[in-house]
Amino acid sequence: MKLKPFLQGFGLFAVLLTLIPLAAADFWWIRMFDFPHIQLTILTFVAIVVYFIEFDIKWAEDYLFVTVLVMCFSFQMYKIFPYLPHGKHEVEQASENIDQADVLKFYAANVLQKNTNPALLIKEIEEKDPDILLLTETNTRWMNDVHDAVEKYPYRVEVPINNTYGMLLYSKFEMKNPQKRFLVDDSIPSIHTILVLRSGKEIMLHAIHPTPPMPQENPTSTDRDAEMLMVAKMALERDLPTIVAGDFNDVAWSASSTLFKDVSSLLDIRKGRGFYNSFNATSFILKWPLDHFFVSEEFRLVEVKTGENIDSDHFPFFVSLSLEPEKAADQKIEGPTKKQLEKANKQIAEAKKEQKEKKAKGE
Repeated sequence: MKLKPFLQGFGLFAVLLTLIPLAAADFWWIRMFDFPHIQLTILTFVAIVVYFIEFDIKWAEDYLFVTVLVMCFSFQMYKIFPYLPHGKHEVEQASENIDQADVLKFYAANVLQKNTNPALLIKEIEEKDPDILLLTETNTRWMNDVHDAVEKYPYRVEVPINNTYGMLLYSKFEMKNPQKRFLVDDSIPSIHTILVLRSGKEIMLHAIHPTPPMPQENPTSTDRDAEMLMVAKMALERDLPTIVAGDFNDVAWSASSTLFKDVSSLLDIRKGRGFYNSFNATSFILKWPLDHFFVSEEFRLVEVKTGENIDSDHFPFFVSLSLEPEKAADQKIEGPTKKQLEKANKQIAEAKKEQKEKKAKGE
């Protein structure tokens, strides 16, 4: 195989993969290209370096090829740069000598419903000892498997469903007005509750796990995007410090997640710290961040890390936060524009219309 034609072919491929996600369409085969930006950025950079090392740049086609490839690389880097560990944090580190009564430890894990080895998860729960525990892809068997491990959590909302979208929420903090809601699809739950910290201060938690745009799950991203945006609007209208957490089945740099963040005016704890790839735990190469943790400006970060292998296709996600409302103004970001709100409302309306049509057809 000749290297130069191969690299040029890869260049065209890279351009195609860069442009496809820009299409304003929610088909799964378009939205799936939102995911591999990390891998594509690395491969594009390698192609540029190899081209310069192996060949003399003297023909018009060489200049054109390198220019296009550099443009692709620049765009890809622009998308993922905020999530590199460069130290420019969107959520600042917690202050020294913080009041431990205002600290909360949160552990979230997509357990993989067909996983029959709960021992690894139970060990993680015991070692991390979180204040709040969110488990997704949980059916009745999983609820029974962790029963003894969660006895120390007096407050709980359990929605075990055998469709890979069951959800279990356990808390050491008092839950006030906990709600199980099915925002878009009658079979896809979310959990919403006020939590009372040890200090007596109250915060709001929204836990979600929308469907991914995959042919075997959902042929479009319409339902996923609508659920995210409905929760974003709840967060925007917040009266309390707010957390939105869960398996979003989306990457942080996609158009959907970007709109979620803009509409909610929440902060991403990953920004400036790293990718913390939570999926796919079974792949060495195809990894990206699907499990997310967004917070309002009253929170500061104590610690964030991915958990250990629990025989799932996801790594767990561990976050420790401090509530420091007196410093909220330092992190506050602008609210959504009228255009962003209109776009969100349009996507929500489209999803509701599709669900109504499905029910009418008996699907």
